[in-house]
Amino acid sequence: MDPEILIEFEQRTGIKVKQSYFDSDSARDELLLETEGQGFDVALINGASIRILAKRGWLEPLDETAIPNLKHVDPRWRTEHEKAEDFGVPYFWGTVGIVYRKDIVPFAVSSWMDLLQPIEALKGKISMIGDSADMIGVALKALGYSLNSTNPEELDEAEALLHAQAPAVRTYRYLSLNEDSALVTGQVAMGMMYNGDTLMLQEYNDDIAFVLPEEGGNIWTDYLSVLSASTQKAAAKQFINFLNEPEIAARLAQYVHYATPNLAAEKLLPADFKNDPVVYPSKKALDRSETYRRLPPRAQKNRSAIFSRIVY
Repeated sequence: MDPEILIEFEQRTGIKVKQSYFDSDSARDELLLETEGQGFDVALINGASIRILAKRGWLEPLDETAIPNLKHVDPRWRTEHEKAEDFGVPYFWGTVGIVYRKDIVPFAVSSWMDLLQPIEALKGKISMIGDSADMIGVALKALGYSLNSTNPEELDEAEALLHAQAPAVRTYRYLSLNEDSALVTGQVAMGMMYNGDTLMLQEYNDDIAFVLPEEGGNIWTDYLSVLSASTQKAAAKQFINFLNEPEIAARLAQYVHYATPNLAAEKLLPADFKNDPVVYPSKKALDRSETYRRLPPRAQKNRSAIFSRIVY
């Protein structure tokens, strides 16, 4: 979040925004579980979690009259995930790919296998996103399967691939995005990362590069939702509406280096931003990629077990 935008919101409305941070979707859920969703007003929700959190009764149904700037948002992203149109306002969209140090990795990275079967020189210098959907998803894509696969044999193959990679992994925690990041210092040479975060890290080191692997990856959408336990629902809706003012949304997109779902804001973005393939991948790259879909409870439980066996 651009701190200047928060200051502007406070100056305009008198409402102060206090942020709580999390490094994965599962970590966010744990944060909410501790209080049954109480104590927070607005939450950043990944598309695949909206239906689940809404079913628990944690999300406030969308009040479009209180968020008139919704008219600027591309309908595609509003309906991309089940229940998203009813409970969330699209915030940003992007991809998960491979980030690497060009000065340390002695070849051009192009495949998920470059990360999952690292060369000897990179052992101990690999980072993964500690989230079951992302981690198992990329292993499935590397093997030529859908990241939404529920096939037990395909999942066994993905688990075996991740187990074999595990001794080379330095961390399953998401890398920090400042000058102390392990990628900037060189402690990590290659890892999983969200596309826009790579551009943020490039400000500290020009040798940091991003690739959406040839097998494709995950196309994610993040949403802003008002929590049903919030005691500041009107202020929460005011904040979401403010972030969707075209000029504000365009500034925010350039600050975080992500593609905005706000069509009016997109028109205000400079050409070099809109033409950056890291932010706006080609149609071919997107066609090879997938969105997470709802999995049956048994399949989800199986993935959680795989994740635990690898990480813990």
